[in-house]
Amino acid sequence: MKHSYFTFGFLIFLSACGPAVQPCPEDSGIVPEIVREGLEPTSPEATEIYEPVPAKVTPGAPATGFRSAPSDAIVLFDGTNLDAWHMAQDSTAAKWTLNGDGSMTVANRTGNIQTKENFGSIQLHLEWASPEEIIGENQSRSNSGVFIQQRYEVQILDNNDNPTYVNGQVGALYKQKVPLAMASAPSGEWNAYDIVFHAPEFNEKGQKTASGTLTVFHNGVLIQDHVTIEGIIQYIGWPTNEAHGNAPIALQDHGDNSRVRFRNIWLRKLD
Repeated sequence: MKHSYFTFGFLIFLSACGPAVQPCPEDSGIVPEIVREGLEPTSPEATEIYEPVPAKVTPGAPATGFRSAPSDAIVLFDGTNLDAWHMAQDSTAAKWTLNGDGSMTVANRTGNIQTKENFGSIQLHLEWASPEEIIGENQSRSNSGVFIQQRYEVQILDNNDNPTYVNGQVGALYKQKVPLAMASAPSGEWNAYDIVFHAPEFNEKGQKTASGTLTVFHNGVLIQDHVTIEGIIQYIGWPTNEAHGNAPIALQDHGDNSRVRFRNIWLRKLD
């Protein structure tokens, strides 16, 4: 999720909202609570962690199987249309590319897409693939992400033979939680994320009364184990807590020709 110059210029929102091409949450009228102590960093590098490096784990089976949605799921993308999505910045029709194989591809520098519907606590399934042709390195190689409630990002990145800061590698809760393992499929092959998210809770004064939690399986391997979400993702500085309710699921256009594909996206409401 590391930024390109395009991303900075595209919405000019970084100091207010953090991660790339991400819509700002609506103003709640409440000053966000800073959740870490000490002098807050003023550069993105100050919150990058490089070790220890998570062990690489080979999944038990290729992530090529297309998992059908359960009977109570809300299908967000089945390969036929983008009707459940719109552009995050202006709510116009989603401009990403619909492919003949039932996938969609990030349309470079168009911006994030997000669901038209808002969600709270969820079980989310999605499949993604980096392109087989490798372009870029570090945070500029097939960088995308899934933003839960517009604010909490699970990183998508081609980390195969591509080291980066570990709290920004594939499967990280960006800039907050390092994954337990790196379980990626080879470049160009399909990966699956299965995410269980419990939303944070706030009282009538806007104070957080319960932290959100996140569990992530990457290709069947547990990489985030019911971790506590500190607050809203920030590219520079500490996470913050600002009261919010249900919000969309967003997929990231990182602005550097990521060419990441998505397919088979569904969720189940848990509240």
